Amino acid sequence: MTARMLVVWCPDWPVVAAARAAGLPPDVPAAVLAANRVVVCSGVARAEGVRRGLRRREAQGRCPELVVFADDPVRDARAFEPVAVAVEQLAPGVEVVRPGVVAVPARGPAGYFGGAEAAAERIVDHVGAVAGVECQVGVADGLFAAGQAARRGLVVPAGGSAAFLAPLDVGTLEAAAEHGGRAARSRAALVDLLRRLGLHTLGAFAALPERDVASRFGAAAVLAHRLARGLEERPPARRRPAVELLVTETLDPPVDRVDAAAFAARALAERLHAGLAERGLACTRLGIRATTERGEELRRVWRCAEPLTPAGIADRVRWQLDGWLRGTAEERAPSAAMSVLRLDPEEVVDAGALQLGLWRGDGEDPGAGAERAGRAFVHVQGLLGQDAVVTGVLGGGRGPADRVRWVPWGDERAPALDPDPPWPGRLPAPSPSIVPTRPASAEVLDAAGADVGVTGRHVVTAAPERVSVAGGPARPVLGWAGPWPAVESWWAAGERRRRARIQVLLGASGQPDREEPGETALLLVREGGRWLVEGVYD
Repeated sequence: MTARMLVVWCPDWPVVAAARAAGLPPDVPAAVLAANRVVVCSGVARAEGVRRGLRRREAQGRCPELVVFADDPVRDARAFEPVAVAVEQLAPGVEVVRPGVVAVPARGPAGYFGGAEAAAERIVDHVGAVAGVECQVGVADGLFAAGQAARRGLVVPAGGSAAFLAPLDVGTLEAAAEHGGRAARSRAALVDLLRRLGLHTLGAFAALPERDVASRFGAAAVLAHRLARGLEERPPARRRPAVELLVTETLDPPVDRVDAAAFAARALAERLHAGLAERGLACTRLGIRATTERGEELRRVWRCAEPLTPAGIADRVRWQLDGWLRGTAEERAPSAAMSVLRLDPEEVVDAGALQLGLWRGDGEDPGAGAERAGRAFVHVQGLLGQDAVVTGVLGGGRGPADRVRWVPWGDERAPALDPDPPWPGRLPAPSPSIVPTRPASAEVLDAAGADVGVTGRHVVTAAPERVSVAGGPARPVLGWAGPWPAVESWWAAGERRRRARIQVLLGASGQPDREEPGETALLLVREGGRWLVEGVYD
């Protein structure tokens, strides 16, 4: 069952935090930039035409008075600590999702204040009075739906999250991810693909079968699909970690500086991650606890949208320590140096949910990752031979197999054919996902059972009705496109080559004694009076 959550959202928080740190008045347009692009901008800047994703020069061209700040998660977390403290005064047990967003189970405050609407009003007023920050509150089933409700200041009825999310744009999946992380990059690619497929709303995406989403888009898309359906980020199969997974560090001498505490936190993060990895686990909710020399106990929980890497753990610990040691919330400011630091993995999932890329880990310098991978490839070549490790180089050509050249690792990555000149007859996008090294023979038949050919004017002799591959059963043609002719070296009699390609969508053969996939899309090429399977669309 999806838990009912209350989310407190502070709009444009990175801009708010940067402006407060710089003493900038709220009526001055401002934006936070990362990699020379706008990641967050204030409402005043949006009124002048500034938008997320704009380059710095274009943003300042639209708004010459724009004040820009560098992206600084430590600054954002430090400034957000007073807000978390203010919410915790009314609803204990808050979880920081990221600076600017805090969540708490809705049952407690709703029951205490006499309803979700009343609790939302009290929290908004209290945060404004104590922290001096504007915020919005949303209540819904599930963290993602509650976050979207907070952006609209709504209380979604129990069981209504799916209906509430259905008309929203699929871009909300990307907006909800923490910018700059792996989730944000994968979500951006997924959202772009969904829009190109004609799936513009969360409801349209949620209507797809989960099995088809997993097979077509991958594991990251399954998580996004669950969010679009109004479910929890992960199925309710999470484990409560054993006590021995807790890691504790006694700070001797005690520390009262952020840099010293952060140094100890990084080593502690490595220990925690190593202990979880030994058991095949990864952390999704991290409890950070500190004890001072005078016995004061400080505690905060960070909820994470994706399983944490060592760098992710260390970053959140550093942000929280900076908020405690240098924050402005006097209620939580320690009166003595920290003597004990403990990390508590309050919720874990299978480590299969965390899969880093081959070339780099999360937060790792890409150059170091590429160098490490290169050494591994050279080692494999020493064991198995130079051609054991090859990489594809895309070049010119008309057919999918003609455009790829396989180059042994370490050799010059030069294409076989220049990709720049025009290539008449090149197949339009998308390209087949599978290109066999040895194309299988095929038969393309018309309604009368005769072979379908291509005339000298590049027109098929009849509409394809059935296709048989490698002597298998004939399967009906549900749709087809083409042909795309390709005539090469027409001026040289001995080198002239004439081909024509068509795309066909095949249904099942209808034979109950045969196991075969459902609908299959093929790229067929006609050359020398016969058909070959040149590619398969997955």
